[in-house]
Amino acid sequence: MNGVRKAVLAAAIAGSLLVGGIGGAVMYGVTTLSASAATNPTPTPAAGTAPSGKFVPNETAAHEATESAAREAQENAGQVPTVP
Repeated sequence: MNGVRKAVLAAAIAGSLLVGGIGGAVMYGVTTLSASAATNPTPTPAAGTAPSGKFVPNETAAHEATESAAREAQENAGQVPTVP
């Protein structure tokens, strides 16, 4: 094989690798974006921010019988309970 044929073959291989790499990166980016959009349809509040609205505790007798003193104290203080 002469030098020109080797150079042409090497250029063809390098070009196909480059095109394949770019195509693969584009396909990976598209699937990652669409998977991300499909799994998180509602926005979540940022950490450390207060939720909108006012917390209203459940004061029914059945609920009160099952909750801990720490949870009841948080509810009485108007806080969203963080303990079971």
